[in-house]
Amino acid sequence: MKRLLVVAMVLSVALSSCKVEKKEEKSATNTTEVQKIEYASFGEKITDADAISADEMRAKFKNLKAGDTLNVKFASTINEVCKKKGCWMKLDLGEEQESMVRFKDYGFFMPLNADAKEVVVNGKAYVTEISVDELQHYAKDAGKSEEEIAQITEPKYTYAFEADGVLMKK
Repeated sequence: MKRLLVVAMVLSVALSSCKVEKKEEKSATNTTEVQKIEYASFGEKITDADAISADEMRAKFKNLKAGDTLNVKFASTINEVCKKKGCWMKLDLGEEQESMVRFKDYGFFMPLNADAKEVVVNGKAYVTEISVDELQHYAKDAGKSEEEIAQITEPKYTYAFEADGVLMKK
C-alpha cells in the first residue's frame, strides 16, 4: 500500500511538471514578437519613437511662414545626398515636394551612397528662400553639368530642415 502511495505521488509530480512545461511552451508561442528595426546613427543619439510621417511633415511645412521654426522628428526616404561630402540631403515629402536637410553645426555627414534609404530625422523645420548662388553651389556638389548649373537663374522657396540627429535604416 505504501508503495502504491509513493508511485502515485511520483506520477503526480511528473505529470504536473509536464503540464507546466506545456503551459510555458504555449505562452511562448502566443506572444507576438516585436521586430526591432536596426539603424545607423548620425549626430545626436535619437530614437524613432514619435516620428511623424513625410505626409504629416509636408502639411506642417505648408503652415509655416518665413522665420517660423518647428522642432520635429519625421520619417522619410532620401531622394538625394551631396555626392562630394554627404553634407546635405533631400528628403521626399510626397506630392513632388522635398525638404533640404543640412546638419547642425556641420557636425556630421551622411554616406555618399545613401540615396533611397529610409531615415528618421530630428531637428528644426523652417521655410526659406535659397539664393541663385547657393542653388548653383548645391547643383555643383550634386555633380550637375555646367549647362544644368547655368539654367539656375531664380531663387527657390524651399522647405528646409536642420537635423541634429539622423537614423538611417540598415
